[in-house]
Amino acid sequence: MNTFRAIVFSSVIAGFVVGAIVTVIQHFGTVPLILRAELYEKAAHHDHAATPDARDGVAAAHSHEDHEHAEAWEPGDGFERNAYTAAANVLTAIGFAMLLAAIFAMRSGNAGGRISWHEGMIWGLAGFAVFTLAPGLGLPPELPGVPAAPLLSRQIWWVLAAATTAGGLGLIFLRRSLPASIAGLILIVLPHVIGAPELDHVETNVPAALSHQFVVAVTMTSLTFWFMLGGVTSAVFARLDRDNPETLPG
Repeated sequence: MNTFRAIVFSSVIAGFVVGAIVTVIQHFGTVPLILRAELYEKAAHHDHAATPDARDGVAAAHSHEDHEHAEAWEPGDGFERNAYTAAANVLTAIGFAMLLAAIFAMRSGNAGGRISWHEGMIWGLAGFAVFTLAPGLGLPPELPGVPAAPLLSRQIWWVLAAATTAGGLGLIFLRRSLPASIAGLILIVLPHVIGAPELDHVETNVPAALSHQFVVAVTMTSLTFWFMLGGVTSAVFARLDRDNPETLPG
């Protein structure tokens, strides 16, 4: 089997396996916290709608209309919601697995050997640091009903944090020289020196303890996701690519 086919098939297999497992973990971990937060969010909207500004009935009506428009559609509770969650997890896992498999193909080709499953786990942990840990230090996961800074500014900072962390880790662990390590540390710290966008004042009826539990649950779930994704992708890729003469040593 050629390398490209090995990348695609290993990504799909690992994506389905890891995506399904993470969906089960989320069902018992993060989903109950989100459902609890939605109760607080709906209660806050209900209280706001029950006390409209009598001085400006038109503004209150527009606010109610905008709220209905914003909530025009959402997946129903139960099977529909779980199905969308599972599909999103599987597609996300396949995408990241393809990225990892491409790295494994390049690494095995350059080194003249194969990537082991435990080396794949290390790459998975690097993915966790790049896509979860570093951005999460400035923009922790938010529950429904918790106000946040404008979406565009958060997206820009998130991409900056992920890109600089990836570049910094690459300089530190792949170049392995003092100047490269110093430059790598500067890149990793840079977005946090700039600071993530945040609101000056946040008002929410979602308990702080619930938000803290959510951050911990999301972080641990993501760690599990990346740890498994690196190991499973590397193991499946090595098995599918073992007959490819391009990656054999010598």
